[in-house]
Amino acid sequence: MNFKNLAGASAKPIILSLLLTGENYGYQIIKRVRLVSGGTLEWTSAMLYPVLHRMEKDGLIRSEWKASDENRLRKYYSITEQGLKELTLEKEQWRGVQEALRKLLGPVEAVD
Repeated sequence: MNFKNLAGASAKPIILSLLLTGENYGYQIIKRVRLVSGGTLEWTSAMLYPVLHRMEKDGLIRSEWKASDENRLRKYYSITEQGLKELTLEKEQWRGVQEALRKLLGPVEAVD
C-alpha cells in the first residue's frame, strides 16, 4: 500500500474527527487536514468531494447549503449520530493498526 492509498483509507475517520468540532465546508476541511497533519496530507477537492458524497450517502454526515459571511453559497457538512458510532469503530480499528505497527517497527526515534 503506498502513501496515497493509506491517506485515502484514513479519510473517513479524519473527516469525522474534524466534524466533531462543528460543521465545515469542503475547502475548510482541506485546509484543516493540511494544518493538523503539518502539511503531510495534501488533499485536493477531487479527492475530498467523492468521499464526502459517499459518507453522506452512507448516513455518516449530512450537508446543508448556507450563505457564508461573504454571501457565497457553500455546502456545510456535519456529523450524524451514525457518523459518531462509525467514528468510534474507526478509532478502535486504527488504534489496533497503530499498536501492531508500533510492535513491528519499534519505537520512533525523535527527530531534532
